[in-house]
Amino acid sequence: MSRVAKNPIEVIEGVTVALNDGSIKVTGKIGEMDFDIPKTVSLEINENIITVKYDEENQQSTALAGTTRALVNNMIIGVSQGFEKKLELKGVGYRAKASGKLLELTLGFSHPVKYQLPEEVEVETPSQTEVVLKSYNKQALGQAAAEIRAFRPPEPYKGKGVRYSDETVRRKEAKKAAGA
Repeated sequence: MSRVAKNPIEVIEGVTVALNDGSIKVTGKIGEMDFDIPKTVSLEINENIITVKYDEENQQSTALAGTTRALVNNMIIGVSQGFEKKLELKGVGYRAKASGKLLELTLGFSHPVKYQLPEEVEVETPSQTEVVLKSYNKQALGQAAAEIRAFRPPEPYKGKGVRYSDETVRRKEAKKAAGA
């Protein structure tokens, strides 16, 4: 039994959902997305409610039903409201500058790091140490944020690096001097 798949999805006002054989297309004010539904799962639309139908005897079908429900729900939220991730740069001389789809980061290396953002992801730099990523595609947004963070992940001794704004970094104690 999939607890996630049992929850119905409510279609938000201003979002249109079209079911074609084996795929779903969601269109909203921010963008449009489509998704190929797995063969063992089906979707049903009644007025503004989408329900996920699947074979409860088949373990793979049960697993895919929850995933499908989550993906379709994220598509509906994404095209109506969008998603946002905030990154912070901690460290002396760490800076970020956005120009179009290119993010230029100064992270203490001998050269600046240039990161080309995917087509559906937008970037803003409210300050030199803040990066705000926005997109209607949750997967692409998370991937871009993870790749930017991977250039200089936060280290546990001084806490320097690129981190998510809601991330807490566990700090370690530095080595003690011998005999002191």
